[in-house]
Amino acid sequence: MAAATTPAKRRTLGQIIRRLLLIDLFKGLALTFRYNARALYEPRDGGNPLQAIYTEQYPKELARVSERFRGAPRLNLDPENGASLCIACDLCAVVCPVDCIEVGSIRREVRDGDKVNKKKVLTTFIFDTSRCMFCNLCVEACPTDCLELTQSFELAVYHRSGFRWDREMLEKGINYVRYTK
Repeated sequence: MAAATTPAKRRTLGQIIRRLLLIDLFKGLALTFRYNARALYEPRDGGNPLQAIYTEQYPKELARVSERFRGAPRLNLDPENGASLCIACDLCAVVCPVDCIEVGSIRREVRDGDKVNKKKVLTTFIFDTSRCMFCNLCVEACPTDCLELTQSFELAVYHRSGFRWDREMLEKGINYVRYTK
């Protein structure tokens, strides 16, 4: 039984001429030049208005991130007394799909007049940023709006141990090194 051969497609005269004259190449170059010309005369937001918009001058200029960007975690404090808003309910750790949050607490007796109540008090809060996938489930589960994922994206560290943020680091934030010329 003879194998069926498919007839070779023949190029039309128009396709051959396009190929010989490099029409597609020149179309691509025209598009590139059009974008480059636009970059030369359009002003930059926040940066040097006399400079083209090719790149951001990071770290001189901070990169702009989207409003919905979720970055470095932060534990918010009560603005009136500076105490932590976290009530150690452990909901953030429970909903975390990658188990990157560890909440430690103790029960303390608190006197309210003649009444003695036991209250859960936050002792430790550890957030492993190397495992976090920034899904925001922990923030949504928090009943006191204590936990927040900020727009800070500079999370690089020199050692793996730097990825584990303790309570103090989460409350104060990271001290970034700002490079200047």
